[in-house]
Amino acid sequence: MLRFIVRRLGFVILTVILSSVIIFVATQVLPGDVVTMTLGRFATPAAKAELRRELGLDRPAVVQYGTWLGDFVIGDWGKAVSAGDVPVAPLVFERLGNSLMLAAVAFLLYVPLGIVLGLIAALRRNSWVDQTISIGSLAFIGLPEFVTGIVLIFIFAIQLGWLPASSSILPGTGFIEAFPYLILPGITVALTSLAYVVRMTRSSTVDVLQTDYVRTANLKGLPPRTVLFTHVLRNSLLPTVTVVAIGIGWLIGGLIITESLFDYPGIGRLLLFAIERRDLVLIQATALLIVIIYVVANLVADILYAVLNPRIRYN
Repeated sequence: MLRFIVRRLGFVILTVILSSVIIFVATQVLPGDVVTMTLGRFATPAAKAELRRELGLDRPAVVQYGTWLGDFVIGDWGKAVSAGDVPVAPLVFERLGNSLMLAAVAFLLYVPLGIVLGLIAALRRNSWVDQTISIGSLAFIGLPEFVTGIVLIFIFAIQLGWLPASSSILPGTGFIEAFPYLILPGITVALTSLAYVVRMTRSSTVDVLQTDYVRTANLKGLPPRTVLFTHVLRNSLLPTVTVVAIGIGWLIGGLIITESLFDYPGIGRLLLFAIERRDLVLIQATALLIVIIYVVANLVADILYAVLNPRIRYN
């Protein structure tokens, strides 16, 4: 196991380095000029040249990349020109904290519900219950987030008045205080992700129910609850672990539409803000942090997969 973790950490580092190269190249070919966006179209050439020198844009691309990656590793992420020269690191981590709160609400909604619905569909496979759960979950996954969000806003915010339509919160707002503003965007994200967990849990559970050891347990007269929790769940949830772990990375970085719709100050909306204003420093730091979250989530999924299934041994 230790050798496996070390080897996977090596792949994680390699993935982050390759991703950093792609991010840097993408920011270099991004249409628009950060200097012009910052100073305006009517800035003097001297002022533009000075800002370009301060940002290091007058140096060769290889030097820019090496300096940026080295500074990123030591925690010096520069300043966000588009946000008034505020330090990038505190800004990004503040928005990441907001996204983590939203992700936690969505995660606690769709993961347990998806597992339960997947189990029910598997245990009642080919029945009307199975078909209802499958069709219902797939219906939500087919709807874009902005459509689901608008419907939820119309019902629960405008018609019923139970929840706020906007999820704009002040910096430093705690989870308890922010919770009412997280419910609608959390449900929006949960409905989009629910079908993946339902389908994966159902499929793996159906396969496990048809194995010899489950049949043997049933023939021995073991109570259905014992068979389910002792023999079925431990094996049927293994593929779901991978789907959930990958979903964690998506929850953190893929919330641009939901955060924009509900005016929620998360890291996805921050990335969109940086792209619109061509803030290269902010784009690079935010995008690379999202990549790191993705690869770490996949590493945790691999480790959990081995822990949950003792038959798996990594060399």
